Amino acid sequence: MTTAGGDWTMVAYVIFTREKTRNPAQLEVYKEKVPAAFAGHAVTFRARHCRFEVPEGPAAEDVLMLEFPSFEAAKEWYAGPAYQDASSHRFQGADYRCIIVEGLEQPA
Repeated sequence: MTTAGGDWTMVAYVIFTREKTRNPAQLEVYKEKVPAAFAGHAVTFRARHCRFEVPEGPAAEDVLMLEFPSFEAAKEWYAGPAYQDASSHRFQGADYRCIIVEGLEQPA
């Protein structure tokens, strides 16, 4: 987006909440495989296994928030073969919620 004040970009966030662990061994396999899924992708960790509180809605065990340069980049990463391979173990290991959301405009 271009405005009178200059160029702006729309970032995107991928937010994971782990709601219930079912198989810790499968989560360990996921943790081993997932770093390779970030290769070649511009991603910034904004929250990673840190303190959080759930004042409304279902409880969560953990939260992770990733920033990508665009909504399309976030979707491309999520749908990519490397992440899909890793996520198959995440699905076996726990109940998660994943949300891809477009963020506010940022100055370029």
